[in-house]
Amino acid sequence: MSFAKGTLIPVGGNENKGDIDSEYDEMEFISDGILFQVVKEAGGVDALIVIIPTASGYPVEVGQAYLDAFSKLGCTNLKVLDIRSQEDAESEENLDYIKKAQGVMFSGGDQSKIADKIGGTQFHSILAERYKNEEGFVIVGTSAGAMMMSQEMIAGGSSQESFIKGAVLMRNGLGLLPEVIFDTHFIMRGRFGRVSEAVAQFPNLLGVGLAEDTGMIIRNGNEMKVIGSGMAIIFDGSEISHNNHKVLEEGTPLTLANLKVHILSNSDRFDIEKREVRALPIGEPLDSSIQKIIGEL
Repeated sequence: MSFAKGTLIPVGGNENKGDIDSEYDEMEFISDGILFQVVKEAGGVDALIVIIPTASGYPVEVGQAYLDAFSKLGCTNLKVLDIRSQEDAESEENLDYIKKAQGVMFSGGDQSKIADKIGGTQFHSILAERYKNEEGFVIVGTSAGAMMMSQEMIAGGSSQESFIKGAVLMRNGLGLLPEVIFDTHFIMRGRFGRVSEAVAQFPNLLGVGLAEDTGMIIRNGNEMKVIGSGMAIIFDGSEISHNNHKVLEEGTPLTLANLKVHILSNSDRFDIEKREVRALPIGEPLDSSIQKIIGEL
């Protein structure tokens, strides 16, 4: 179990409308709520927040969209790190910023770009070391930026061919939370089978599918709290009684028995080490985080 002093905030993204502006859709709900939480966790409007649009196919435009969104909240200390190669990641300026930042925001796009251009660099090492050892250091990722937090990272795969061996493509992510495999856009894109196969491959790990308009605040590398208006689906394979993934040929349907699935929503919590749900008691009001945060900014 890898306990950490920093905070992770993976976010499920928003609906992809299938056009070149789809990456901007990520901004729609983040600016409505979760971005407030990011600012609070990072230390307020004066905190240095760096934005990393490496995953995006439109890094300049997406970087500017995040600058605008944070600025609307009153943030005054913002910087976009336009990292498009490992050489960029190793630049003295970018290393200096990642050493000073109080919050780091990874955009959506293609998670493999983050793994290729940042994974294994000094930038990656500093990011991981600060997350492990510094209380108050916050790493946020939406869509691809959330998925790269895993060690065993989902890199792609067809939702239409789900529950078939080989339908999900796996590779190494940045390994910030190695006990969890994240997937995003979970409801709109029907990725239940994708996470199921990932957990069949790695039954000792948790699968977490984040719906659109949904995120998690993860403290101590262990305590997960759901935020946003949607659901987080947790796949626990620790008690699977039958799993034929290892012996199947590619393209063959899977059999999994006793795969445990939890459906959590706003303010519900999950303990990774104990594999234990702490649901919000029935009748207790949801955490009105937006109003609380606005009042504190």
